[in-house]
Amino acid sequence: MLWALGLEDRMRVLLLSLAALFVAAGPAVAQEDEIVANLAGGRVIVQVASDGIVFGAIDHPLEAKSVPPRVATVGSSHIGVFFGASEWQVPAQPQPIRLDRTSTDVRSANAPKDIYRLPDSGEPDLELIGVAYLEQLRPLVSQLHHKIDLKPDEPLMEIVLIGYAPQGYGPEIWVIDFGAEQQSISSKADYWQTRILRPRFTQLYPPEKHQPKVLIETRFPPDLQETPLLGLIQQNDPRMAQLQSSDVRFSKVVEHLERGQANKVPVQDAADFLRAALPLLAGKAQFVEGTLGENGGFEWIVPPQEPRQKAKVEDKNRPADAPTLMRKPNPDQ
Repeated sequence: MLWALGLEDRMRVLLLSLAALFVAAGPAVAQEDEIVANLAGGRVIVQVASDGIVFGAIDHPLEAKSVPPRVATVGSSHIGVFFGASEWQVPAQPQPIRLDRTSTDVRSANAPKDIYRLPDSGEPDLELIGVAYLEQLRPLVSQLHHKIDLKPDEPLMEIVLIGYAPQGYGPEIWVIDFGAEQQSISSKADYWQTRILRPRFTQLYPPEKHQPKVLIETRFPPDLQETPLLGLIQQNDPRMAQLQSSDVRFSKVVEHLERGQANKVPVQDAADFLRAALPLLAGKAQFVEGTLGENGGFEWIVPPQEPRQKAKVEDKNRPADAPTLMRKPNPDQ
């Protein structure tokens, strides 16, 4: 039975269910466009350093047509890593709808402070971010009329939000989960009404007072079997031992990590260490790495492997030095 499968298997079933929309429904339903969600899976490793944040994301395909974890700027002081149903394809549209390219201009600093918040909700600035993506998901998810086997606690889409809280509250890492629920509206056909749920917020950083400050690692689906980077260090993995001995700075980075003092490592040393460790963890899989400064400045260390898109007409007045997450062209190519 489906409930006995692992989460990764259930996500595969979900992908197949999305691809098979409207097959069993009546003629009127079959006239609608068929929408398909392309799922992203993988893991994110984050170190909050003394003067910035370093993150890496490793791809773990869930299907042949899976997309890698995508990274986008969110507001002026955060970046988001997107998992799950982050890309949607409508046959009538030549280009897929990518959630990492929508609703990123969220002015979280202007969020009201005295609004009522539901359980599992975030701070007001995070609520604005969550709702912005909720509104992007709503019309897409509403087109799902085939039964999908997704448990209430399994998100349809997930954003790992990394950055700095407003008003000088310091670095923060959150997971924003978007679930979905369905209701059968036809007793004669397999036709379901699907509704996206309000986002659920889980804080990963900062830790509780007096708790160690360590590497933060999260994955989607959560039952991926790879050993966390910190676990490999603590297990004296030969690859990590060799890496540690290759540079005196790396030895100091590992020493701070083992002491629960990840926040005392300079961001440049943390970035160089993670850059050396990511290929060992990823193998042949794609990965990206970047840094986020205390003032919101974002820089790629390993950019995504995708071509640069042509600028839209409405962006023709965009300053040449404006920040971007797109890969810079290689002058040698």
